[in-house]
Order: sequence, then C-alpha cells, then structure tokens
Amino acid sequence: MKGMAVKKIYMIMICSLILVGCSKSTSSKEQLKERITQLEQQVEELEREATKEQNGTDEKIEEGTSIIHLIDPSTEEIIFSFTPAELGFSTNLDRYKKEIEQLAMELARGTVNKPGYDQRMVLDKINENGELVKGKPQVILKEKELVEKILAVSKTGGNIELPIYMTESGYHQSEIADLDNVVIASYTTYFNSTDVGRSSNIKLSANAISNVIVGIEDIFSFNTTVGPRTKETGYQPALEIVNGEFEMGIGGGICQTSSTLFNTVDQLGVHYVERHHHSIDIGYVPKGRDATVSYGSLDFRFQNTTGVPFMIQASTTKDSITIKLTTSEKYALLLKN
Repeated sequence: MKGMAVKKIYMIMICSLILVGCSKSTSSKEQLKERITQLEQQVEELEREATKEQNGTDEKIEEGTSIIHLIDPSTEEIIFSFTPAELGFSTNLDRYKKEIEQLAMELARGTVNKPGYDQRMVLDKINENGELVKGKPQVILKEKELVEKILAVSKTGGNIELPIYMTESGYHQSEIADLDNVVIASYTTYFNSTDVGRSSNIKLSANAISNVIVGIEDIFSFNTTVGPRTKETGYQPALEIVNGEFEMGIGGGICQTSSTLFNTVDQLGVHYVERHHHSIDIGYVPKGRDATVSYGSLDFRFQNTTGVPFMIQASTTKDSITIKLTTSEKYALLLKN
C-alpha cells in the first residue's frame, strides 16, 4: 500500500515539473531532466524502504506459526507436535519458556496418566545358579537441552530429536568372577526371631539385594531392586512405623535391611542420592544411622563414587542380617591407596 502511495506522489511531482518546463528555455529543460532523475532515485529509495517495512511486518506475523515436531530417536516417530504461537511465543516469551519447560519435564518424568522417558537403572545380578541376570540401563531425557533445542527453532519450526541418554552399568563382565574375592565393608544388625512376619520380610528383602553388582558411578535404588512389597511377592504383615506410630503393614521390617545396607556402604564414602530417617528412634542401629523406605515414595539410593565396582552380599541367620561388600583384589588395593 505504501509503495502505491509513493508512486502516486512521484507521478504528481513529475507532471508538475513537466508543465512548468514547457514554458522554460532549453537550459531550464536540462535542469528539469536532472531534477526528474533525482526524483526517480528518491522514489526508488522510498520504495525499497517501504518493501523492507512490509516484509518485516510479514515476518512478525509468520514467526512461531510453523509446527515443531518432537521425535523419539529410537522409533523415529513423532510423539508430540505444536506451534510456538499457541504456547505464547509471539505474545509472552516468559510464559512460552515456562510452557516448554513444563512440557520437557512431563516428557522426562511423566504424568499421573503417562510414564515419562526417565528410567532408573536396574543393576545386574548373579542368580542362585551363578548366572548373570542383566538389568536395565539408566535412561535420562535431558530437560534443559530439550528446552534449548525448542527455543532455537521456535521462529521457523522444524523437527527435534528428544535428547535421550542411556548409561550402562560401569563394570566389565570379565570381572564378575573376581568381584567376591575381598570383603571391603561389612555390617550386622539383629532382630527378634519370634516375630515371624518381620523375620521373613527381612530375609526376603536381603535375598533381593544379594549378589547385585554395583558398577562405577552406578546408582543403586533399594525400591527398584527389591520391588513392590505385597502378599503376591511373598511379604507378610508386620509392624511398621507410620507417622511416628507402629502399625501393621505388608512388608514391615524391611527398613532394617535398608538401614543395614546404609551402614555398610557408608564405610566406603559413597554419594547419597536419596535417604530418609524414621519418624522415631529404632533399636537395631544407632540414632541417625537409619534409612527408611516405602515403595512408591521413600527410597534409599546411593551412587558408587568409589572408583571401583563391588558386589552386595546379604545373608541372614535366625536373628541377624549381615551385609558385605566385596570386590576383586586389585580393586581392594586401589581403595586402600
């Protein structure tokens, strides 16, 4: 529209100059031609500026209207599509950033109705027959990286592969045979053998964590390793502590297993990812030396930052549980140094 207006102004000015020029001398006509040339140049410049301004307006309208597709790298399928404009990109950038941060968090950690991409590592284990039972790698969708990728293409749209990273256990299978050679830490706690349900639960959870291999930088999760405590999985009713009170519950007593494990690994100086205390003092470990657990909520997790792989070995007697950490001779020497 502005280009048309510029042209109209130009035509009026030219006509005015021509009418004036008809009554002038030859020298005046030469000046008139020169003036017309100048006007033409000015009009061209005005048209260029008008075109730039118009194009700039169009770009602003188009920014954020192209679709962004989020793609699962393992299946190469589109798992979510959106236009930045619908999330506020063109109107409120702060709101837009919060929206995509929320999107990244839900994709990584999941929602009430849908699991996320993040998965805790399930560590390898040696079964009763001496066979290796493979676990699962840790899976992490890096939320910050995804947000940065989305921001980078928010104006133009495009395809984005989810930044998903998998981490395998930090040990070599060739080392398995030697990982039970040397005891590098040990701890024992005691319980009342007349409490049949509690005793059974302690023994069952001890078997679940026994012969688990914790590689270098691996993260051990008690809840992930032991699994749900239900009648179907063999756990029995026993007293457990809930909000400072003793109540009967399926799986009562397994906190003694997790607390015994804590006092064992604490001798190596591992990094604690998650640890919780009981709401009241307990008798089987010193005050403040416990690690309470509850499936689906409270967990005991630690990361093996010792620089060497080790194996958890748990055993029970009639009234005690002992947990040992073992490794090969060469790794035991590294720990001493």
